[in-house]
Amino acid sequence: MRLMVLLAGISLAATAAVAASPLGTPVSGARARAIMHERHEGMEAVGKSLKEIARELRGGSPNLAVVRASANRMANLSKRSAGWFRPGTGPNIGKTGAKAEIWQQPEDFAAKQRAFQQSAQAFTAAARSGDLTAVNARLSELDRTCKACHDDYRTKMKH
Repeated sequence: MRLMVLLAGISLAATAAVAASPLGTPVSGARARAIMHERHEGMEAVGKSLKEIARELRGGSPNLAVVRASANRMANLSKRSAGWFRPGTGPNIGKTGAKAEIWQQPEDFAAKQRAFQQSAQAFTAAARSGDLTAVNARLSELDRTCKACHDDYRTKMKH
């Protein structure tokens, strides 16, 4: 009886640890594949937004409306990204650029994801201000947060 109570306690502790994971609760099956698809599409949209921003800022007179729209899209996607890396959506499920290390080092990954989210919000605020010096500085910061995560947690994907 004591062993059963001990095992039940361990099971509850393990369940609580997973539920408290910075990446959320585990998923499987069709739900996992749907999240992986949403993650892929979302990250593609983030990349597209960054390219649009860079193209505008490299030009002689950037269209700030384009920069602001892309910044807003990226900031919104960064908020949604918190749900894109749930346990059960890793490379063992299907094709993904996400490395297994995401789920092996969830606290570090979550910290880098928060840095990206904060940087995306700061960039959006700079874009709203219209101050191109601030916009360029925040873009450099945003690039660093993206690179920091990609360096550790993303594989090279071929489409």
